[in-house]
Amino acid sequence: MTQPNERLLTLFNVGTLTFGSGAAKCCAEDLMDRGVKHVFIVTTPPTRSLCDPLLAVIDKRGGAAKIWDNLKGEPTLDEFAEALEKARDFSADAVIGLGGGSSMDVAKLVAALYDGAQTIDEVIGVDFLKGRSLPLACIPTTAGTGSEVTPIAILADEAEDLKKGAVSRHLVPDAAYLDPLMTVSMPPAVTAATGFDALTHCIEAYTNKFAHPIADIYALAGVRLIADNLERACKQGDDLAAREAMLLASLYGGMCLGPVNTAAVHALAYPLGGEFHIEHGVANALLLPHVLEFNLEAEPARYAAIARALGASDAGDDVTTARRGVEKIIDLAECCNIEQRLSSFGISAEAIPRMAEAAMTVTRLLERNPRIVTERDAVGIYKAAL
Repeated sequence: MTQPNERLLTLFNVGTLTFGSGAAKCCAEDLMDRGVKHVFIVTTPPTRSLCDPLLAVIDKRGGAAKIWDNLKGEPTLDEFAEALEKARDFSADAVIGLGGGSSMDVAKLVAALYDGAQTIDEVIGVDFLKGRSLPLACIPTTAGTGSEVTPIAILADEAEDLKKGAVSRHLVPDAAYLDPLMTVSMPPAVTAATGFDALTHCIEAYTNKFAHPIADIYALAGVRLIADNLERACKQGDDLAAREAMLLASLYGGMCLGPVNTAAVHALAYPLGGEFHIEHGVANALLLPHVLEFNLEAEPARYAAIARALGASDAGDDVTTARRGVEKIIDLAECCNIEQRLSSFGISAEAIPRMAEAAMTVTRLLERNPRIVTERDAVGIYKAAL
């Protein structure tokens, strides 16, 4: 008889979620209906033009908007500080994050820390944020992070070459607008990288020490959608059905992050982004097969279920079936033209000890991994990926 899951699970859901083609147009109208006058929009240069429909509505309704797009890549503490200063100078009374996870994470923290009651250093970690100052809406233009529905925001600390996360229910946006039309302009490389980020979210949530039946439903559905649609989205960027499926998969992955979160893949990926500035989704793709090989004997039935969701055939035993799933992941990365060796990014064996040391500091994720990861294990995983 199956035993009940005794762990308490708390879901902090986004207040309003609007999904479908044309959803983004609703965002500005909804904010104006709330009486907002000064909208601060966080985005990036490649997605700045996607703000135009919002600006038109805000102007027509008598509001004002300020776009801040000074993000050069994954956001840093210094970039966040600049965005916060600009929002205060503008006297913002609402914040929109429009873009990938970087834009949305900065928007979350600007909205949260606008009033100066806490500093960024005081909220890094889990449940240190006491509240949020301003209304917050998010519009993803990638299908990967799921940040539009998560209680998480990540910034890079350049002084320490490491990413740092704030986790709080107060970071969950008031509203999210998921519009596949906003994702069709993503280049193939960005589509692939963000798609692998979403895939990793789903896999690590399902095979997590803190896995839960509620999150399991989202995780497996996300894996199936990505297996069926990521290659199409990469190779046929205007395939709206594939784009919508990937946006839904990203949402599912994001919905797993709050109650369950990720594990060793993300922990080991952080130093790749912090020191070597490898895009987050690519870092996940580099490490995912090797961490799965390390983990699968700890949870063979769950990794076998992941393999089936990826489209692998059943081998008759869970370990072999799970390994077929790893092969599916490698094949998908190859089809999406993602490099699969650390050495392709200029990383040498000499860097591995310090990467392993840095990864071991990400205890909030490592503690969720189905198998204990020591520093020696981390070194072995990096060597396997070299």
